[in-house]
Amino acid sequence: MRVLGIDPGLNICGYGIVEENSGDTKIIEAGIFKTNDKLSLDKRLVEIARELNSVIQQFRPDVMAIEELYSHYNHPKTAIIMGHARGLIFYKAAEAGVEVVSYASTRIKKSLTGNGRATKEQMQRAIQIQMKMKTIPEPPDVADALAVAFCHVHAVSRSEVLSA
Repeated sequence: MRVLGIDPGLNICGYGIVEENSGDTKIIEAGIFKTNDKLSLDKRLVEIARELNSVIQQFRPDVMAIEELYSHYNHPKTAIIMGHARGLIFYKAAEAGVEVVSYASTRIKKSLTGNGRATKEQMQRAIQIQMKMKTIPEPPDVADALAVAFCHVHAVSRSEVLSA
């Protein structure tokens, strides 16, 4: 099973592709899509769409796992902007025929660290240890994307998959 994990963002969108085969999970590719913050929202969404489409076409994931939308009450505008990016990501997955599953950030963190409130640094370290990487994955968006992909692999192994 090949999983494309996405940490949605408008400025930086993390992605990580993992492949699970008979209990062995390995990283295939990971990185970020970085948009030009001087461009308008619509042009930035086009940049994300182009990059995501390229990753989907190149790596042909079986499923896409994405972090659910979270908004802090003090920053409701952030949730609206993130909703645009997340909606576009769902659209590109559907267009490519890739199933999408969604996980709460607390579930993702708990599946890797045992703590649903783990910090970004703890998540980076957990990915490094889990995958026996020499260095911590940078930027944190990469670790977050890999974490959501691993969360899906873990959920499938325990038959706990939820539809998006």
